[in-house]
Amino acid sequence: MSEIFSDVLPIFLLILVGWLIVRAGILTASVGEAMSEFVFKIAVPLLLFQTIAGAHFHGASPFRLWIAYFAGVAVAWTAGHLAATRLFGRDARIGVLAGVSSAFANNTFIGLPLVSRVVGPDGIVALSILIAVHLPVMMIAGTMLMEQAERKANGGSGRSAGELLHQVGRNLVRNPLVIGLVAGLVVHLIGIPLPATLGSVVDSIANTAGPAALISLGMALRQYGLSGNLGIASVTSAFKLLLLPACVLSAGYLLGLSSQWREAIVLTAAVPTGVNAWLIANRFGVGHSLAASTITLTTALGVLSVSLWAYMLG
Repeated sequence: MSEIFSDVLPIFLLILVGWLIVRAGILTASVGEAMSEFVFKIAVPLLLFQTIAGAHFHGASPFRLWIAYFAGVAVAWTAGHLAATRLFGRDARIGVLAGVSSAFANNTFIGLPLVSRVVGPDGIVALSILIAVHLPVMMIAGTMLMEQAERKANGGSGRSAGELLHQVGRNLVRNPLVIGLVAGLVVHLIGIPLPATLGSVVDSIANTAGPAALISLGMALRQYGLSGNLGIASVTSAFKLLLLPACVLSAGYLLGLSSQWREAIVLTAAVPTGVNAWLIANRFGVGHSLAASTITLTTALGVLSVSLWAYMLG
């Protein structure tokens, strides 16, 4: 267990470093925002490109991986929604946000460096395959469910499903992660290696993705904090850190995933809630404190939960 903890702890110490940099006034939060832009638009897309372009899939199908992960997402999301609406008596909009907070993993900023460190190259391949559909599925589901809840709250007014899908689709086509994945897949299918000099540049930038992502996330945490709704946030945090990975692990066994792929998706399921929960709350103007508190709680407790799951996975 101590060896596992020593593998996991540096991931969260880098987040703490980012938080301390802003807390001590060494750099401002705006610097962290600029760094996260670099990570999201440049470093991580190149990491995904590098991974997919040189991957060896050995005939493995992605569908079992997707089914295993999103089966867990469905359970955790539903549990979060029901807890908010039935147990705490909140409206449907808070229910949707509770579901998002319970099921939306930060697989780009924390999952990728964690899986790279603990599982290795095969784990990165599995996580890249998951990331290819994770953001589209989660954002479409979250946006459409929130729009439906908004229509109920506003007496039926709101955008149609077609308008929503058009907007989300347009955003995804321009998403740097999607572009990096597609470009990597094209290079993989063509089978022509990159020139050595260009490949060295891509490798150098891709290698900065993990540390830069974690530090920038820590710098951004100053804007969240614990700001009410601690009862619901405690429940959504438990669903995110415990229920989601437990369901993904069970589904992975039932579907016969390889040990490396199973470890990769369980570990990324166990990481803290992603900032996308905050973005959805900000877009619809509801549930900011719930999203912020869940992000903060899961990040604070993440080193323990991830270490526990890594230990259970052997």
